[in-house]
Amino acid sequence: MIDRLTGALVEKQASHLVVDCHGVGYLVEVPLTVLGDLPPLGETVTLLTHFVVREDAQLLYGFIRHEDRTLFRTLLKVNGVGAKIALAVLSGMNASEFAWAVQHDDISTLVKLPGVGNKLAERLIVEMRDKVGGLSTSPGIAPTKGVKISGNTVPTNTKSEAVAGLEVLGYKGTDAVKLVDAVYQESLTSSELIKLALRSTVR
Repeated sequence: MIDRLTGALVEKQASHLVVDCHGVGYLVEVPLTVLGDLPPLGETVTLLTHFVVREDAQLLYGFIRHEDRTLFRTLLKVNGVGAKIALAVLSGMNASEFAWAVQHDDISTLVKLPGVGNKLAERLIVEMRDKVGGLSTSPGIAPTKGVKISGNTVPTNTKSEAVAGLEVLGYKGTDAVKLVDAVYQESLTSSELIKLALRSTVR
């Protein structure tokens, strides 16, 4: 069981990272919200991990915050939710925001997440209602149009990273470009742009 990884961040993509731990590179799949909390390439990063062993693969999923990993693990227990949908949920909102949506029966917000339709949103609310209380120290935070993310250095390829991130979530290239263009500001990181783009579909 691999519970966490600490090593040099050597690769950062919209869907995964590579962390070098004493000469061994671990590929770790991550939600998009992790990207805004990462150090520059080459610096040390610590990821809380969820390790899955299958007949055809060994997979690592990584998170910065305990409550996000807890939510990921809890989502996997819901009928019809696999790792792809669980990552999509955490790419669109953090644990506190998800808790708020569930506690307030906010189906309209949940169905805007890639891979989540009305039936699954209703199932999430029913099955997760009694489980979201421990996801954060607060009773839940309403989803907002923007999330403050640490770091003040905005890469020159911010827009392309945001578009790539939306494509990972299942959006077509042209739709992803339109969503990013609609919310683009120079001061925003790629993670912030992705979250704003997802928020813009909740109208």
